[in-house]
Amino acid sequence: MDSVEAATYLAQFIGKNLRIHTSDHRVFGGQMKCTDKDRNIILALTYEYREPAAEAIRKVVEASGNPSTPVNWTSRYVGLVVIPGAHVKKIEFEESAGAQKSAVVL
Repeated sequence: MDSVEAATYLAQFIGKNLRIHTSDHRVFGGQMKCTDKDRNIILALTYEYREPAAEAIRKVVEASGNPSTPVNWTSRYVGLVVIPGAHVKKIEFEESAGAQKSAVVL
């Protein structure tokens, strides 16, 4: 998909809540406001989520004795953000309040 096609595709999600996974393993969840031909995405009312460090995961697993123990991610409110299109790895969105989530991998 070229840049113009990608921007046109992303435009349908304006005003929708998205979760964007980036190349540095962060996840941003917020309301999409706009995109451009370079697939840069602006989100409003955004939270940033970071996965825990490998050492923290290891400690939780050792303490519980269960390798599938859930580990909490850290989060913070960041408000309005621009996510460079070059760093977007996956986009998740909800079609409606009761619908299942869908994902797009770029």
